[in-house]
Amino acid sequence: MPGDLTSLLHRAQAGDAAAADALFAESYPLLQRMARARLRAHVRTPTLDTGALVHEAYLRFVSSGRLRIEDRLHFQRWTARVMRSVIVDMARRRLAERRGGDVVRVSLTSDLPMAVDAAAQDLVVRVHEALENFPERDARAAQVVELRFFAGMTEPEVAEALGVTDRTVRRDWEKARLLLAGMLA
Repeated sequence: MPGDLTSLLHRAQAGDAAAADALFAESYPLLQRMARARLRAHVRTPTLDTGALVHEAYLRFVSSGRLRIEDRLHFQRWTARVMRSVIVDMARRRLAERRGGDVVRVSLTSDLPMAVDAAAQDLVVRVHEALENFPERDARAAQVVELRFFAGMTEPEVAEALGVTDRTVRRDWEKARLLLAGMLA
C-alpha cells in the first residue's frame, strides 16, 4: 500500500488525471483519520468539519502545482501542515468576526448562530504564531508539535513520519511543550 500511494503521487504530479483521482480515493481514509484526530479536541463549527478539512487539504494539494512530494510520509507531513493552515485560517476568521471584522451592522434576527469556543480559537492562533519562530530553536521539535497538535498524530505515527524513535518523539514533545509554555506565557 505505501508503495502504491508513492507511485500514485509521482504519476499525479506528472499530470496523470486518473492517478490524481486514484490518489484521492487511496489517501482519503488517511486524510479523514488525520482530520478527525485533529478536530476531536475542538468544537466543530458549521463550516469546518472532518469532511471540509479533508477536502480543503486535498484542494490545496491539487492547486499547489510546483509541489514535489517524494513519498507517503512526506505526504503525511505536508498534509499535517496544510491542515494546520486551514484550521488557523478558520480560527483567525472567527476571531476577526468576533471583533467586528468587515461585517455590516444589521438588526437582531431570530436566527441564532452556533456558539464557538473563542478561547479554543485564540489558542490555535497563539500556538501557530509561537510555532512561526520555533524552528529557529529546534526544527524537529517544531515538526513534532505540528504533527501532534495540528494533525492529531500519535507518538508512534510521528516517529514513523519523522524517521526517529518513539523515545525521541517523547523527548522532543516534552521539550517543545516547555518552550511553548514559555513563549505563550
